[in-house]
Amino acid sequence: MSLPNCPKCNSEYTYEDGLMFVCPECAHEWPQQGGEPAEAQGKQICDANGNVLQDGDSITVIKDLKVKGSSLVVKVGTKVKNIRLVDGDHDIDCKVPGIGAMKLKSEFVKKN
Repeated sequence: MSLPNCPKCNSEYTYEDGLMFVCPECAHEWPQQGGEPAEAQGKQICDANGNVLQDGDSITVIKDLKVKGSSLVVKVGTKVKNIRLVDGDHDIDCKVPGIGAMKLKSEFVKKN
């Protein structure tokens, strides 16, 4: 089976990552035909105020969060851009400025 070219930059070096295709050249991700996003599966992820979150949203942390295994803390008011929703207990995958890649629980964030 041949993988499709990237719809954004037309790169031929795409690869599969779970239910997504990923382009290593421009970092674009898109769902495979068989994979459905969380919204299509009927599952909605909401922030602490009940607002529905979507991939690519910007959020703000509403509580100081200790980073497990280190002395770092994600401070209240930290703004995070371009989130990705995932399945599991920690349902937000993102990059926190000053800390790096993390998974957060939606109950500790609010949508901007």
